[in-house]
Amino acid sequence: MNGEFERLISTIFESPARTAALSHHAWTPPLDVWETEGELVYAFDLPGIPEEQVTVDLEDNTLTVSGARERVEVEAGRFFRYERPFGEFTRSVALPEGSGDSEARAHFAYGVLEVHVQKPEQSKPRRIPIVPTIDSAAIESGSTD
Repeated sequence: MNGEFERLISTIFESPARTAALSHHAWTPPLDVWETEGELVYAFDLPGIPEEQVTVDLEDNTLTVSGARERVEVEAGRFFRYERPFGEFTRSVALPEGSGDSEARAHFAYGVLEVHVQKPEQSKPRRIPIVPTIDSAAIESGSTD
């Protein structure tokens, strides 16, 4: 009877997030993206993760953020619900073609990682002059030399 009661309690408190957390599947941090006058800003929510456990890579117009969150252990008592994901994560985002690799910078504060990337320059229209291939005076006189 006691085993049935514990099983009933565990199913009441069971959630998809707990199931995912206990199965050690990778998780993905939420991301906001916005633009300013000259930059694209990528903000990743990483609460509870020390800055030293986060890496930021930029290669071939792909921004990759990775790291790990440790599961909190309770010393006295037991958990009834696990909803906060833990374990390793990797999140990659394609950047617009021509984004400035050398102009990227990142800062981490209050559990939020912000990566600032210089916006690519907009292509500017240009006029292409038309160069005559045959001398128009020669066409009028009937000579093509």
